[in-house]
Amino acid sequence: MLVAVIAAVATVVVALTVIVAVFAVVRGRRSDNVSVKRDVRSISSVGVSSSLPDADRRVAGSASSPTSPQRSASGPAGDLKSRFVAMGVLAAGVFGSLAVKLWSMQVLEQSSYARASDENQYATVYEPAPRGFILDADGLALVKNRTSLTVLAEADVADDRDVIMRLSALLGVPAGVVRNRVRDATAGAQSKRVVASDVRMRDAAFIMEHSDAFPNVTVQERSVREYPYGALAAHVLGYTGAVTSDDLEKVAEGRDLESGDEVGRAGVEAAYDDLLAGDHGESKVVADTNGNVVEVVSQTQPVKGSDVYLTIKGPVQYACDRALAELIAPDNGTVGSGTGTAGAAVVMDVTDGGIVAMASFPTYAPETFVGGVTQDVWDVYQADDAHTPMLNRAIQGTYPAASTYKAFTGLAALAYGFADTKRTWACGGSWDGWGSGDVQKCWNHAGHGTLDFRGGIVNSCDVVFYDIAYNFFQNREAVGETAMQDYIKKYRFGEATGIDLAGEDVGRVPTPAWKAEYFRDTPEEAAWKGGDSTNMVIGQGYVLTTPLQVAVAYGAIATGKIMRPHVLKEVRNVAGDVALTFPTEVVAEPDVPMSDLAVVRDALKGVSVENAEIAAVFAENGIDPATVACKTGTAEVAGKDDFAWFACYAPYDNPKYVVACVVEEGGGGSAVGAPLGARLLAAALDYDAGELADMGVVAGYAGRSVEYVGSSSGRTD
Repeated sequence: MLVAVIAAVATVVVALTVIVAVFAVVRGRRSDNVSVKRDVRSISSVGVSSSLPDADRRVAGSASSPTSPQRSASGPAGDLKSRFVAMGVLAAGVFGSLAVKLWSMQVLEQSSYARASDENQYATVYEPAPRGFILDADGLALVKNRTSLTVLAEADVADDRDVIMRLSALLGVPAGVVRNRVRDATAGAQSKRVVASDVRMRDAAFIMEHSDAFPNVTVQERSVREYPYGALAAHVLGYTGAVTSDDLEKVAEGRDLESGDEVGRAGVEAAYDDLLAGDHGESKVVADTNGNVVEVVSQTQPVKGSDVYLTIKGPVQYACDRALAELIAPDNGTVGSGTGTAGAAVVMDVTDGGIVAMASFPTYAPETFVGGVTQDVWDVYQADDAHTPMLNRAIQGTYPAASTYKAFTGLAALAYGFADTKRTWACGGSWDGWGSGDVQKCWNHAGHGTLDFRGGIVNSCDVVFYDIAYNFFQNREAVGETAMQDYIKKYRFGEATGIDLAGEDVGRVPTPAWKAEYFRDTPEEAAWKGGDSTNMVIGQGYVLTTPLQVAVAYGAIATGKIMRPHVLKEVRNVAGDVALTFPTEVVAEPDVPMSDLAVVRDALKGVSVENAEIAAVFAENGIDPATVACKTGTAEVAGKDDFAWFACYAPYDNPKYVVACVVEEGGGGSAVGAPLGARLLAAALDYDAGELADMGVVAGYAGRSVEYVGSSSGRTD
């Protein structure tokens, strides 16, 4: 800054000097050339000149008279002389100013111009770094890297039509797309442009063997994502995609992002993108005036990203993915050929919140996104009959909770005195407590007879819970109009569980205020009615929840603590050292009397022991029914067959795992949900016992589906 000020002052001084000199000369010239009036006759010649010598001029013309006036020295010659002097002074001033500026540039500002020159001469070229691996809890690689052949081009290839057309024909990429990719300078003017990734070996070999036909085009080996088990845990792992201009404009703090990089788009790949991404390789190069690299000054190799270890246990996850596929699409992956049209399941460690397995079906193959998903594949995933394979139903699918809700509405009833261990109810298969003539049915139309509170949960009797809801509604002025809802919310229904995956839905616990807002355009529907309470108490009506919320809530019944669910176990750097671990977090400890919890826990154990059908399912999977607490559910959804629910935890005395699963249009919870849940619980227990190690490739949705014909004839539990 000081140098610039000095140079500016010097230039101004010289300029002022020049201006003063010019004015002085001009003023002097004007004073020397004061004109004198003369008689025209005193002028011997007007505008006439001769080349004759003086003597001859005197002969040829009239002799000068001694009295003739002499020509003034300030005539035309004098005028020219003064002008030349002025021009000389002006020129001197101009060149003086230039000299001062040159001096300031060469001396005072030499260092800054030298730096600018270096910056123009040198450029930094970045090389993408391999992403870190994603591994299961015991170090089994679920996502790793493989070598991909990448076609790169220098910037000037964009102006070579012949090369563009050859690349287009060889790679099967439209010429316009090839040209645009070569023109993309977001990675730097000297960086090579990515034309195509993951190209075939024969295409790469053809380019290398015919380098004269592909000038300034090279083939480089780069790493891309590899999924050794196909679509296994696809919704948890996620996928990557090429960086976009939007990504470059919104780079997260601490993330070094360059064009040509791969960034996480979903799942763990997105949630822990900054850890999985490595450090770029950098080459400092010298470029000529045309931008071509002529010398590599220095170079550092890229550093692989950190490895992310998950709480997922590979064989348990495989059992989960396979169980859903075999149930819903047993005929070569054809959706609709089995039971149900879609489903989801969660297996969680209740001691620390770690997700042992999470599956959603139909699923997708993350490998289809390597190098960019094709339009054909995307069309398959987005088809109306594809049942949204990109949706992670475990955290984004919202469903009526059905009778799995009764554990929580039952706790509310115990807390407010609308149920206890001594009171009994008579179930005749229907209920009309409102006296309106609008009879509500129990799922068992024949009735359950006389039941106590425990029997109401064990048999999932709707009549018992209709009466509980009736009491909440009738006493709303005393206990509060949202007393039942508030108790349900103690278990975090209606809010995010906080899992470290994006896109989690919060579900819904309906309240009078919610309904008034929801139906604000139809006031006649906006009032909260008694029927809304009797629907909600059995997990129907406007209730919505996710499988993960159910798993977390049942884990809280098992332990008394609500754990934050998570899929990250730890992060290890390139040296193999643990750099980060996910801390166990107790989100809340619901203020629920232990005596009430004991009643509900015992009732849930009764479901597994006293329901012969469910007890047999556990026994078939090698599990003692007495070591499990569980609850079934059958959700009614307008226009569809019933949805099957099942939730359980084990071991009963020392809980370790909780399982929650749902099968869309699967039918009854006991008939469909229980066998699925028991199979998944057995997989988790067997893995801990060292009796499960099976791993295999899981297939993504391939576009095969048939019209589904369900067999549900109404709620069964």
